[in-house]
Amino acid sequence: MSEIVVCALYKFIRLDNYRALQAPLRQVMSDHHIRGTLLLANEGINGTVAASRQGIDTLLNWLRQDPRLADLDCKESYTDTLPFKRAKVKLKKEIVTLGVPGIDPTHTVGTYLSPAEWNQLLRDPEVLLVDTRNDYEYQVGSFRNAVNPQTNSFREFPQYVRQHLDPKRHRKIAMFCTGGIRCEKSTAYMKMQGFDEVYHLRGGILKYLEETPAQDSLWEGECFVFDDRVSVNHRLEKGSYALCNACRMPITRADQASDHFQPGVSCPHCHDKLSPSQKMRFRERQKQMELARERGQTHLGDDVVNSSTANQTLKQQHPTRASG
Repeated sequence: MSEIVVCALYKFIRLDNYRALQAPLRQVMSDHHIRGTLLLANEGINGTVAASRQGIDTLLNWLRQDPRLADLDCKESYTDTLPFKRAKVKLKKEIVTLGVPGIDPTHTVGTYLSPAEWNQLLRDPEVLLVDTRNDYEYQVGSFRNAVNPQTNSFREFPQYVRQHLDPKRHRKIAMFCTGGIRCEKSTAYMKMQGFDEVYHLRGGILKYLEETPAQDSLWEGECFVFDDRVSVNHRLEKGSYALCNACRMPITRADQASDHFQPGVSCPHCHDKLSPSQKMRFRERQKQMELARERGQTHLGDDVVNSSTANQTLKQQHPTRASG
């Protein structure tokens, strides 16, 4: 087992004092060398963090001392190196942004299914299987025969439902996401729209890969994750994808062999969308990153694209990402 534990966690629960939790959570993460991002909102907590076994256990124990978070949902995987460079605790309006007022998964939600029950349900020819994740995640891997809504952000999902799904025609709908959190909201939304039989995979893809033997799996490809590993395989080990430091899109080995790929500068997804001045700035950033690594330091460019101009240019290729 690798030394670093990667823990994806969330809980929908009323946290009226969520602002007061920010500073002590930051301190716990700092004291125990925990990196990653936690989101706090009135509706609960969400995030992915990484540390030693002791560090993760300390954080989970601290959170679970609050009775509201005693049954915090967690999924764990392992890696050799820390997949995050910083520790962040952010205050948000939503812990996963759907943008629809009145959605409360603690009151209305779809039917949870275990991985074994999920496999059984998907054998039903009347079931429509919908991937609630974004298009770039779907391209890395998905369940066999899953529908791709081709969304660039979770905010676009309600529009997909309005345009393509009908409660009278689609009587059984199964939905899934990375760790389960997006399906909490998407199935609650579907129930509000009059869909009766709505199912979702408890614990998401990560729990499915953890519990389902490869020979019984209906999963195809790898699973995109929101850290430096980029993707994980069926054994929850680091996958074959890398990340373009210009547009932050997952790229394959074939992408990296393309003439349009320059490390830190461009890839086949963004090469034709970047201006010459942007590419020049990215080349300089890449040079500074490499120099920092030689000195054993971390450069800011290792973590984020610092150019707001590039972010605007690449808006369609680099949608807002929320874990789950």
